Amino acid sequence: MPDDAPSNPTDAGEGKKPPVAPEYAAVVPDETMENDLRQLVRLAIAEDLGRSVDWTTVCLIGEETCGQCSIVPRAPGVAAGMMLVPWILDEFDADIDHECHIKDGQPLVPGQKIVTLSGNARDLLTSERVVLNILCKLCGIATKTREFVQAIEGHHAKVYDTRKTTPGWRRLEKYAVRMGGGQNHRTGLFDGFLIKDNHLALGGGPGTPLDPADAVRKALQWRSGRINQLPAPDIVEIEVDRLDQLQAVLPAGPDIVLVDNFTLDQLRQAVAMRNQLNPSVQLEASGNVRIDTIGEIAATGVDRISSGALTHRAMWLDLGLDWLPPQAS
Repeated sequence: MPDDAPSNPTDAGEGKKPPVAPEYAAVVPDETMENDLRQLVRLAIAEDLGRSVDWTTVCLIGEETCGQCSIVPRAPGVAAGMMLVPWILDEFDADIDHECHIKDGQPLVPGQKIVTLSGNARDLLTSERVVLNILCKLCGIATKTREFVQAIEGHHAKVYDTRKTTPGWRRLEKYAVRMGGGQNHRTGLFDGFLIKDNHLALGGGPGTPLDPADAVRKALQWRSGRINQLPAPDIVEIEVDRLDQLQAVLPAGPDIVLVDNFTLDQLRQAVAMRNQLNPSVQLEASGNVRIDTIGEIAATGVDRISSGALTHRAMWLDLGLDWLPPQAS
Protein backbone atom coordinates (compact mmCIF):
# COMPACT_ATOMS: atom_id res chain seq x y z
CA MET A 1 0.00 0.00 0.00
CA PRO A 2 1.41 3.49 -0.79
CA ASP A 3 3.08 5.19 2.18
CA ASP A 4 0.68 8.13 2.32
CA ALA A 5 -2.49 6.11 1.77
CA PRO A 6 -5.04 6.11 4.62
CA SER A 7 -3.81 3.77 7.33
CA ASN A 8 -7.23 2.68 8.53
CA PRO A 9 -9.28 0.90 5.85
CA THR A 10 -12.35 1.08 8.08
CA ASP A 11 -12.46 4.79 7.24
CA ALA A 12 -14.11 3.56 4.06
CA GLY A 13 -17.27 2.61 5.97
CA GLU A 14 -20.66 3.05 4.40
CA GLY A 15 -21.70 5.81 6.78
CA LYS A 16 -20.29 8.37 4.39
CA LYS A 17 -22.57 9.87 1.79
CA PRO A 18 -21.69 8.30 -1.58
CA PRO A 19 -20.21 10.68 -4.13
CA VAL A 20 -22.46 11.76 -6.95
CA ALA A 21 -21.41 11.31 -10.56
CA PRO A 22 -23.32 11.51 -13.83
CA GLU A 23 -24.78 8.29 -15.15
CA TYR A 24 -24.37 6.78 -18.57
CA ALA A 25 -27.49 7.06 -20.69
CA ALA A 26 -30.13 4.49 -19.77
CA VAL A 27 -31.30 2.23 -22.59
CA VAL A 28 -35.02 2.62 -23.23
CA PRO A 29 -37.34 1.33 -25.96
CA ASP A 30 -36.93 3.83 -28.78
CA GLU A 31 -36.54 3.93 -32.55
CA THR A 32 -32.97 2.63 -32.37
CA MET A 33 -33.96 -0.35 -30.23
CA GLU A 34 -36.91 -1.03 -32.51
CA ASN A 35 -34.61 -1.06 -35.55
CA ASP A 36 -32.22 -3.45 -33.77
CA LEU A 37 -35.05 -5.79 -32.88
CA ARG A 38 -36.59 -5.74 -36.34
CA GLN A 39 -33.26 -6.61 -37.95
CA LEU A 40 -32.83 -9.53 -35.55
CA VAL A 41 -36.35 -10.78 -36.26
CA ARG A 42 -35.78 -10.57 -40.01
CA LEU A 43 -32.62 -12.63 -39.60
CA ALA A 44 -34.49 -15.14 -37.44
CA ILE A 45 -37.25 -15.45 -40.03
CA ALA A 46 -34.66 -16.02 -42.74
CA GLU A 47 -33.02 -18.72 -40.61
CA ASP A 48 -36.34 -20.51 -40.08
CA LEU A 49 -37.98 -20.13 -43.47
CA GLY A 50 -35.16 -19.40 -45.89
CA ARG A 51 -36.81 -18.86 -49.27
CA SER A 52 -39.48 -21.41 -48.55
CA VAL A 53 -42.32 -21.95 -46.04
CA ASP A 54 -43.15 -23.87 -42.88
CA TRP A 55 -43.95 -27.09 -44.72
CA THR A 56 -45.27 -29.00 -41.70
CA THR A 57 -47.74 -26.28 -40.83
CA VAL A 58 -48.86 -25.75 -44.42
CA CYS A 59 -49.38 -29.51 -44.81
CA LEU A 60 -51.35 -30.10 -41.62
CA ILE A 61 -53.10 -26.84 -40.72
CA GLY A 62 -55.94 -25.41 -42.76
CA GLU A 63 -55.43 -21.98 -44.28
CA GLU A 64 -58.43 -20.52 -42.43
CA THR A 65 -57.84 -22.27 -39.10
CA CYS A 66 -57.65 -19.96 -36.09
CA GLY A 67 -55.97 -20.60 -32.77
CA GLN A 68 -55.20 -19.11 -29.41
CA CYS A 69 -52.29 -19.66 -27.06
CA SER A 70 -50.65 -18.14 -24.00
CA ILE A 71 -46.99 -17.66 -23.22
CA VAL A 72 -46.40 -19.15 -19.79
CA PRO A 73 -43.25 -19.24 -17.61
CA ARG A 74 -42.18 -22.68 -16.43
CA ALA A 75 -39.90 -21.19 -13.76
CA PRO A 76 -39.95 -18.06 -11.58
CA GLY A 77 -38.23 -15.00 -12.98
CA VAL A 78 -38.54 -11.38 -14.09
CA ALA A 79 -40.37 -10.12 -17.16
CA ALA A 80 -38.49 -8.36 -19.96
CA GLY A 81 -39.50 -7.87 -23.57
CA MET A 82 -43.27 -7.88 -23.17
CA MET A 83 -43.57 -4.45 -24.77
CA LEU A 84 -41.48 -5.64 -27.73
CA VAL A 85 -43.98 -8.31 -28.80
CA PRO A 86 -45.86 -6.02 -31.26
CA TRP A 87 -42.63 -5.23 -33.12
CA ILE A 88 -41.77 -8.94 -33.36
CA LEU A 89 -45.17 -9.93 -34.71
CA ASP A 90 -45.19 -7.02 -37.14
CA GLU A 91 -42.11 -8.40 -38.91
CA PHE A 92 -43.98 -11.64 -39.60
CA ASP A 93 -46.79 -9.65 -41.22
CA ALA A 94 -48.95 -12.07 -39.26
CA ASP A 95 -52.68 -12.08 -38.65
CA ILE A 96 -52.21 -12.25 -34.88
CA ASP A 97 -53.69 -10.26 -32.02
CA HIS A 98 -51.83 -10.09 -28.72
CA GLU A 99 -52.55 -9.08 -25.15
CA CYS A 100 -49.83 -8.65 -22.54
CA HIS A 101 -50.93 -9.47 -19.00
CA ILE A 102 -47.78 -8.29 -17.24
CA LYS A 103 -45.36 -5.39 -17.49
CA ASP A 104 -41.60 -5.55 -17.95
CA GLY A 105 -39.79 -5.66 -14.61
CA GLN A 106 -42.57 -7.51 -12.80
CA PRO A 107 -42.01 -10.95 -11.23
CA LEU A 108 -43.05 -14.05 -13.15
CA VAL A 109 -44.83 -16.96 -11.49
CA PRO A 110 -44.76 -20.43 -13.09
CA GLY A 111 -48.01 -21.16 -14.88
CA GLN A 112 -49.29 -17.61 -15.14
CA LYS A 113 -50.37 -16.25 -18.51
CA ILE A 114 -48.05 -13.40 -19.46
CA VAL A 115 -49.02 -12.93 -23.13
CA THR A 116 -52.04 -14.23 -25.03
CA LEU A 117 -51.80 -14.61 -28.82
CA SER A 118 -54.77 -15.29 -31.06
CA GLY A 119 -55.32 -15.39 -34.79
CA ASN A 120 -54.39 -17.42 -37.83
CA ALA A 121 -53.07 -20.78 -36.63
CA ARG A 122 -50.46 -21.01 -39.38
CA ASP A 123 -49.07 -17.61 -38.41
CA LEU A 124 -49.02 -18.57 -34.74
CA LEU A 125 -47.09 -21.78 -35.39
CA THR A 126 -44.61 -20.13 -37.74
CA SER A 127 -43.81 -17.23 -35.39
CA GLU A 128 -43.88 -19.24 -32.15
CA ARG A 129 -40.19 -20.09 -31.82
CA VAL A 130 -38.86 -16.65 -32.71
CA VAL A 131 -41.14 -14.95 -30.18
CA LEU A 132 -40.19 -17.41 -27.45
CA ASN A 133 -36.45 -17.24 -28.17
CA ILE A 134 -36.37 -13.48 -27.80
CA LEU A 135 -38.47 -13.41 -24.64
CA CYS A 136 -36.64 -16.34 -23.03
CA LYS A 137 -33.30 -14.60 -23.54
CA LEU A 138 -34.40 -11.21 -22.25
CA CYS A 139 -36.32 -12.60 -19.26
CA GLY A 140 -33.25 -14.67 -18.39
CA ILE A 141 -31.06 -11.56 -18.28
CA ALA A 142 -33.60 -9.65 -16.20
CA THR A 143 -33.85 -12.59 -13.79
CA LYS A 144 -30.06 -12.89 -13.44
CA THR A 145 -29.77 -9.16 -12.82
CA ARG A 146 -32.49 -9.22 -10.17
CA GLU A 147 -30.54 -11.90 -8.29
CA PHE A 148 -27.42 -9.71 -8.26
CA VAL A 149 -29.36 -6.61 -7.21
CA GLN A 150 -31.08 -8.45 -4.36
CA ALA A 151 -27.72 -9.79 -3.19
CA ILE A 152 -26.50 -6.26 -2.35
CA GLU A 153 -29.65 -4.89 -0.72
CA GLY A 154 -28.74 -2.70 2.23
CA HIS A 155 -25.62 -1.28 0.55
CA HIS A 156 -25.48 1.93 -1.46
CA ALA A 157 -23.67 0.30 -4.40
CA LYS A 158 -25.48 -0.22 -7.69
CA VAL A 159 -25.13 -3.06 -10.19
CA TYR A 160 -24.03 -2.21 -13.74
CA ASP A 161 -23.77 -4.13 -16.98
CA THR A 162 -20.87 -4.02 -19.48
CA ARG A 163 -20.28 -4.14 -23.23
CA LYS A 164 -19.92 -7.92 -23.05
CA THR A 165 -23.13 -8.42 -24.96
CA THR A 166 -24.29 -10.51 -27.92
CA PRO A 167 -23.50 -8.65 -31.17
CA GLY A 168 -26.66 -6.99 -32.41
CA TRP A 169 -28.43 -7.51 -29.09
CA ARG A 170 -26.73 -4.85 -26.97
CA ARG A 171 -29.61 -2.42 -26.51
CA LEU A 172 -32.07 -5.25 -25.95
CA GLU A 173 -29.84 -6.96 -23.40
CA LYS A 174 -29.11 -3.70 -21.59
CA TYR A 175 -32.82 -2.95 -21.50
CA ALA A 176 -33.35 -6.36 -19.87
CA VAL A 177 -30.70 -5.49 -17.27
CA ARG A 178 -32.66 -2.38 -16.37
CA MET A 179 -35.86 -4.39 -16.06
CA GLY A 180 -34.05 -6.58 -13.55
CA GLY A 181 -33.16 -3.53 -11.47
CA GLY A 182 -29.63 -3.02 -12.77
CA GLN A 183 -28.02 0.09 -14.24
CA ASN A 184 -26.58 0.62 -17.69
CA HIS A 185 -22.87 1.23 -18.15
CA ARG A 186 -21.92 2.87 -21.45
CA THR A 187 -23.84 1.57 -24.43
CA GLY A 188 -20.94 1.99 -26.84
CA LEU A 189 -17.56 3.59 -27.35
CA PHE A 190 -19.42 6.79 -28.25
CA ASP A 191 -20.99 7.01 -24.82
CA GLY A 192 -18.14 8.35 -22.72
CA PHE A 193 -14.43 8.10 -21.97
CA LEU A 194 -13.16 4.84 -20.46
CA ILE A 195 -9.36 4.87 -20.35
CA LYS A 196 -7.95 1.34 -20.22
CA ASP A 197 -4.45 -0.13 -20.09
CA ASN A 198 -4.23 -0.44 -23.88
CA HIS A 199 -4.94 3.28 -24.28
CA LEU A 200 -2.13 4.02 -21.84
CA ALA A 201 0.25 1.62 -23.58
CA LEU A 202 -0.29 3.23 -26.97
CA GLY A 203 -1.12 6.82 -26.04
CA GLY A 204 2.34 8.10 -25.11
CA GLY A 205 4.10 7.45 -28.38
CA PRO A 206 6.47 4.66 -29.49
CA GLY A 207 7.76 2.76 -26.48
CA THR A 208 6.47 5.34 -23.99
CA PRO A 209 3.28 4.58 -22.07
CA LEU A 210 0.97 7.44 -21.20
CA ASP A 211 0.84 8.39 -17.54
CA PRO A 212 -2.63 7.55 -16.13
CA ALA A 213 -3.12 10.94 -14.47
CA ASP A 214 -2.03 12.71 -17.66
CA ALA A 215 -4.53 10.60 -19.60
CA VAL A 216 -7.34 11.72 -17.28
CA ARG A 217 -6.35 15.37 -17.58
CA LYS A 218 -6.16 15.06 -21.35
CA ALA A 219 -9.64 13.52 -21.51
CA LEU A 220 -11.07 16.22 -19.25
CA GLN A 221 -9.49 18.93 -21.38
CA TRP A 222 -10.77 17.27 -24.55
CA ARG A 223 -14.25 17.09 -23.05
CA SER A 224 -14.31 20.73 -21.99
CA GLY A 225 -13.31 21.85 -25.47
CA ARG A 226 -16.00 19.78 -27.16
CA ILE A 227 -18.79 19.92 -24.62
CA ASN A 228 -21.41 20.87 -27.20
CA GLN A 229 -20.39 18.03 -29.52
CA LEU A 230 -20.63 15.20 -27.01
CA PRO A 231 -23.81 13.35 -26.09
CA ALA A 232 -24.62 13.76 -22.41
CA PRO A 233 -23.52 12.39 -20.06
CA ASP A 234 -19.86 12.81 -21.00
CA ILE A 235 -18.23 10.75 -18.26
CA VAL A 236 -14.47 10.43 -17.89
CA GLU A 237 -13.61 7.05 -16.36
CA ILE A 238 -10.27 5.30 -16.00
CA GLU A 239 -9.42 1.70 -15.16
CA VAL A 240 -6.65 0.87 -12.69
CA ASP A 241 -5.43 -2.43 -11.32
CA ARG A 242 -3.15 -1.25 -8.51
CA LEU A 243 -3.53 1.01 -5.48
CA ASP A 244 -0.59 3.20 -6.49
CA GLN A 245 -2.33 3.88 -9.82
CA LEU A 246 -5.49 4.85 -7.96
CA GLN A 247 -3.50 7.20 -5.74
CA ALA A 248 -2.00 8.84 -8.82
CA VAL A 249 -5.25 9.41 -10.73
CA LEU A 250 -7.54 10.59 -7.93
CA PRO A 251 -6.13 14.16 -7.81
CA ALA A 252 -6.67 14.47 -11.58
CA GLY A 253 -10.43 14.34 -10.96
CA PRO A 254 -11.98 11.63 -13.14
CA ASP A 255 -15.70 11.07 -12.65
CA ILE A 256 -15.21 7.35 -12.00
CA VAL A 257 -12.26 5.07 -11.34
CA LEU A 258 -12.78 1.42 -12.21
CA VAL A 259 -10.72 -0.74 -9.87
CA ASP A 260 -10.18 -4.02 -11.65
CA ASN A 261 -9.69 -7.37 -9.92
CA PHE A 262 -8.97 -5.87 -6.50
CA THR A 263 -9.16 -8.11 -3.45
CA LEU A 264 -11.70 -7.22 -0.77
CA ASP A 265 -8.95 -5.74 1.39
CA GLN A 266 -7.67 -3.70 -1.55
CA LEU A 267 -11.20 -2.46 -2.23
CA ARG A 268 -11.53 -1.28 1.37
CA GLN A 269 -8.19 0.50 1.09
CA ALA A 270 -9.27 2.01 -2.23
CA VAL A 271 -12.46 3.43 -0.70
CA ALA A 272 -10.53 4.91 2.24
CA MET A 273 -8.00 6.43 -0.15
CA ARG A 274 -10.76 7.90 -2.30
CA ASN A 275 -12.49 9.36 0.74
CA GLN A 276 -9.26 11.07 1.76
CA LEU A 277 -7.90 12.26 -1.59
CA ASN A 278 -10.98 13.02 -3.69
CA PRO A 279 -14.39 12.13 -2.24
CA SER A 280 -16.21 13.32 -5.37
CA VAL A 281 -14.86 10.41 -7.43
CA GLN A 282 -16.99 7.29 -7.69
CA LEU A 283 -15.35 3.87 -7.39
CA GLU A 284 -16.45 1.01 -9.61
CA ALA A 285 -15.42 -2.54 -8.75
CA SER A 286 -15.12 -5.06 -11.55
CA GLY A 287 -13.64 -8.51 -11.97
CA ASN A 288 -14.49 -11.73 -10.11
CA VAL A 289 -18.04 -10.48 -9.57
CA ARG A 290 -20.31 -13.45 -8.93
CA ILE A 291 -23.53 -13.98 -7.07
CA ASP A 292 -21.53 -15.40 -4.14
CA THR A 293 -19.02 -12.51 -4.06
CA ILE A 294 -21.03 -9.41 -4.91
CA GLY A 295 -22.39 -8.92 -1.38
CA GLU A 296 -18.89 -8.79 0.11
CA ILE A 297 -17.77 -6.44 -2.67
CA ALA A 298 -20.66 -4.07 -1.96
CA ALA A 299 -19.83 -4.12 1.76
CA THR A 300 -16.41 -2.55 1.08
CA GLY A 301 -18.09 0.77 0.31
CA VAL A 302 -17.63 0.97 -3.46
CA ASP A 303 -20.31 2.87 -5.36
CA ARG A 304 -20.68 0.76 -8.47
CA ILE A 305 -20.19 -2.91 -9.32
CA SER A 306 -20.04 -3.90 -12.98
CA SER A 307 -20.29 -7.45 -14.26
CA GLY A 308 -20.41 -8.98 -17.71
CA ALA A 309 -22.06 -12.02 -16.15
CA LEU A 310 -25.40 -10.22 -16.20
CA THR A 311 -25.53 -10.72 -19.95
CA HIS A 312 -23.04 -13.36 -21.04
CA ARG A 313 -23.78 -15.86 -18.26
CA ALA A 314 -27.52 -15.44 -17.95
CA MET A 315 -29.48 -18.62 -18.62
CA TRP A 316 -32.61 -18.34 -20.73
CA LEU A 317 -35.76 -18.38 -18.65
CA ASP A 318 -37.96 -21.34 -19.53
CA LEU A 319 -41.09 -20.03 -21.27
CA GLY A 320 -43.58 -22.15 -23.18
CA LEU A 321 -46.82 -21.93 -25.12
CA ASP A 322 -50.05 -23.39 -23.81
CA TRP A 323 -52.52 -23.91 -26.64
CA LEU A 324 -56.29 -23.86 -26.72
CA PRO A 325 -58.00 -26.12 -29.27
CA PRO A 326 -57.97 -24.46 -32.73
CA GLN A 327 -61.26 -23.07 -33.97
CA ALA A 328 -62.49 -22.78 -37.51
CA SER A 329 -63.08 -19.18 -38.54
